[in-house]
Amino acid sequence: MKSLRDLPVIRDKRVLLRVDFDVPIENGRVLDETRIKAALPSIQFLLGRQAKVVLLAHLGRPGGRDKKFTLRPLIGVLEKLLGQKTTFLENQESGEIHQLNLFENLRFWPGEEANDKNFAKFLANFGQFYVNDAFAVCHRAHASIVGLPKFLPSFAGLNLEREIRELSGVLENPSRPLVAIIGGAKIETKLPAINNLAQIADKVLVGGRVMFEISPNDLAQNVIVAADHVGTRDIGPGAIKIFEEIISQAKLIVWNGPMGVFEEDQYKSGTKAIAQALVGSQAYSIVGGGDTIAALNKFDLLDKISYVSTGGGAMLEFLAGKKLPGLIALED
Repeated sequence: MKSLRDLPVIRDKRVLLRVDFDVPIENGRVLDETRIKAALPSIQFLLGRQAKVVLLAHLGRPGGRDKKFTLRPLIGVLEKLLGQKTTFLENQESGEIHQLNLFENLRFWPGEEANDKNFAKFLANFGQFYVNDAFAVCHRAHASIVGLPKFLPSFAGLNLEREIRELSGVLENPSRPLVAIIGGAKIETKLPAINNLAQIADKVLVGGRVMFEISPNDLAQNVIVAADHVGTRDIGPGAIKIFEEIISQAKLIVWNGPMGVFEEDQYKSGTKAIAQALVGSQAYSIVGGGDTIAALNKFDLLDKISYVSTGGGAMLEFLAGKKLPGLIALED
């Protein structure tokens, strides 16, 4: 796939930049800017070459036009982080495109999730080039992910490139011992990743809700499921001790999914202990998933992680060895 760096002269050209701005918002205030900051290098790259940038993003699952899910609160954050006036495109089919623009929540239009050809064409009218920098939604066959590349010259953003590079390093030529840690819920997305990682990693550690939904008898010998728990809401002290010992010997660690309901103080010990063991080790660490990032933020440890992936489900599907629709679209 072509890189953002392969773009031709783009001065005064309109570039559609698909970003991942699915961030928590409460009372009109953005609570976590991590995903917005991940997109800054690509935005700054384009602005530095005097392109007119139109940011495309979604927020939540609004099920149609719903003011609770508007992207308007992000305007102030973007202007603060970039020092650049940002124009909000609420529902324009035509009109002047300024230097930096933010399009309204794509999921306000049913054509986005339906990957409707006409909606992709509608979006394509805003730009002359397309850049995908939203790894977190590359596992979704949506119009802004797989539809737009059919109509515009398409490129991978800087964040997307690094996501691929970091996660490919886990699968293709990892430092060893390689330890994978999988927690959280959603066994249907976690199990394929666990099984694929078991073929690559030296150890796969399993906690969270997944530990109760998985059958140890069906797993490879190097998959270690937490053997004790605290009220089914956290891994127990025995599992913490075993996991800490394995983590201390690792050279590369990849982690997706908390070990328990860390939001509640009585069930945060497992996730906190694993996070502290990870940052206290000599290993290169890759962490992804919204809940895992939220936990690391809560424990003030996020800045001690070597690489923070913006992907949750996309990260798991990539680690499960699946071809992501968004990446296939860029290759095509």
